[in-house]
Order: sequence, then structure tokens, then C-alpha cells
Amino acid sequence: MTEVITVRFRGGCKTYYFDPRGIRVETGEDVIVETAQGIEYAHCSAGNRQVPDSAVTHPLRPLVRIANENDKRVIAYNRKRESEAFDICEKKILDHGLDMKLVRVECNFDGNKIIFFFTAEGRVDFRELVKDLASVFRARIELRQIGVRDEAKMLGGLGICGRPFCCSEFLEEFMPVSIKMAKTQSLSLNPTKISGTCGRLMCCLKYEQDAYEDAMRRMPKNDSFVQTPDGPGNITSVDLLRERATVRLDSQPESPRKYRPCELCVLRSGKGSRDGIEIPTERPARYVEEDTADVSAMPLLFRSDVLDDEASGDAHKAERKTRGRRGGRAHRAEKGGAAAAGAGEKGARKEAPKPSQKSAPKPAGDAPRAEGGEKTAKPHHRRRGGRPRNGGGAKPEQ
Repeated sequence: MTEVITVRFRGGCKTYYFDPRGIRVETGEDVIVETAQGIEYAHCSAGNRQVPDSAVTHPLRPLVRIANENDKRVIAYNRKRESEAFDICEKKILDHGLDMKLVRVECNFDGNKIIFFFTAEGRVDFRELVKDLASVFRARIELRQIGVRDEAKMLGGLGICGRPFCCSEFLEEFMPVSIKMAKTQSLSLNPTKISGTCGRLMCCLKYEQDAYEDAMRRMPKNDSFVQTPDGPGNITSVDLLRERATVRLDSQPESPRKYRPCELCVLRSGKGSRDGIEIPTERPARYVEEDTADVSAMPLLFRSDVLDDEASGDAHKAERKTRGRRGGRAHRAEKGGAAAAGAGEKGARKEAPKPSQKSAPKPAGDAPRAEGGEKTAKPHHRRRGGRPRNGGGAKPEQ
């Protein structure tokens, strides 16, 4: 095991190991280290720790010291010098009529070397420019031509996702990206949608490529001839993220169905003819998800026997319909109870005599006598118009 510290230089995401030489360095401190180009100012991204010897490239460069106030003043002076050198170099480029774009200027810690980074479509003869810059700054001048991806990494910015560029945030090295990755992930091949600010394919296409390739190994190819639980058919499309294959059955070609890879038996992989292919009589078993929870206690919206990946809208309709029926029954029951209560109250009001009405004795012959010896009044049934029915009440005199 070897004790190291991890540092990161300005404008880069790549980290390097240095020998602390017994100095305790905390994470986040600025340090002065010795490099192949001389003394440099760096930022400690990880403090003292032990790493395997195989992870260290020997010889290990040493740590000079932890940055003090004087070192920070030197860095501030170098930053000011870089800004002035940038303006002067741009004027010199216009004077010489060179087809190049200046991106950044860096001055080393000692101040004896200035590096100019630029982009250009082809080769540029900048020998006269170097002589003019050397006469102005009295230091070693170095011009480096970089690509558009390096330019985006140095300048930084926000991508179409709304986050800072990956290359300027955490990517240590640029990864090779091809248009085949966009095809594998079923992305739009429109260059404006799969290209970054630098004009090249986005680096994030590489992030999920391994997952897509692993899913492709498990899923059958498109246009394959397969046997399903519902009969033979051809695969029309493959969804790698959901791991579903859409199959057009021979018995029902107008209504394709989706299946899991475990429900399919591949009879012919990819495009080809069916001649000579024997269709097995035994069909694959249908996939059934294991569900140990009590389905009856679950809400209708989350029940697996009602809700499916392709019928979520039907489940919502069924739940709304069920709620409507329950609400309708409750409303009708409440309405019926209220009506019955109103009818009972109305009947009670009819039966109760008015306080101002005087009860007169009835003649003996008007009504028959009941068994108990009491006289009972025969009710008069009247129509809506107020006339008594035939046989009800006293007959009019002839």
C-alpha cells in the first residue's frame, strides 16, 4: 500500500496521485506540487489515504507544500496576466489575418511560460505570431490547437438537459460515441437532438449503452418468427426498456400483442423464410406475476387483476363507474328515506285534528258499530277534483 493524495489541476476533471511526503493534507485545500512541466498550483480533491501499489504509476511526483497566502497572490497576478495576454493575442491574430479562434490562455505558476489554446479548421502557420507574442511578454510562448470538444470542456456551459456539461464537470476523458448508439437506443437521428453544444454527438449516449446491449442479448431480434402462448407470429417491434416484444399473430394479424421474452420460443431469428420450419404443437407458458398481497383489500386502481400496462385507462374508467354506482345508490337511498319521512310527517299532520275544530256527535245510523261497541268513521275517498267516488259518502237528494 502507498500513501497518496489526489489533486486536480485547473480546467480539468482528471485526478492525479502525488506523494504527500508525510504532510497531512485535508480535502479542499490548495497545494503546490511538482510536475514534469515544473511547479504547479493544484486543488486537493482527496486527502491522505492508502491505495494499492498497482494503482500508482512510479515514479510518484512529490508534494511541495500547502498553498499559503503568497502563493494565492501569485495565482491572482497570473490570472490578471492571462486576461491581458488574451486581448493582445486576439489583436495579433487579426493583424496577421490568421483563420483561428483563441479559446483560452494559461500561465504557469512560475510565470515563465504562457500557453495559448485555439481552434481552427485546418493547419495554421503561426510562426510570426509566436515571435510577436514572445517580444511582448518576454516569456516562453506555446500555441496548442485543440478540438471543438476540448473547447466546450474549457469554456463550459449548460447542455440541453439543463445541467452543466459533463465534460467540464466530471468526465476525465472523452469517450468514443457513434451514431450506432443512437440507433440502438431508438433515438431520433436528427443531428440537432443528439448533438451537444460542441456539434459532436452527446457524451451521455455512452452512459446507457451497456444496459441496452445487455437487453439486446436477452431479447429476440426484430422480424423473428416465434411461437407464443396464443400461436405463431412475427415480431414487429422490440421495446428494450420494458423488455416487451410486439408480435403479429398469424391468427389475428390485425391486433398485435406484446409478450415477455420468457413467453416466446424463437423459431427463426431475424428476417428469413418460413419454409422448412416446423411449428411445435406445445406452446410456451404464459408469464404470471407472483402476488402475495391480498388483492381484494387493494384499491381498484392498484389491483393487478384489473390494471394492466396497456389498460390503465380502462381501470380509471372502471373505478369512476364503480364510485358513480355507489354514489347513486347512496343518493337514491337517502332520497327515498327522506321521502318516506316526509310522507309519514304529512300523514301525521292530516290525522291530527285542528285545535279550532269542534268534534260533533255522529248520528247513530250514519256508521256501523264495531265489535268493541265503538263507532268507527268510514273514510271518504275523493278524487283530485274533489268529487266523491261512487258509493262513498252520502248520496245527493233526488
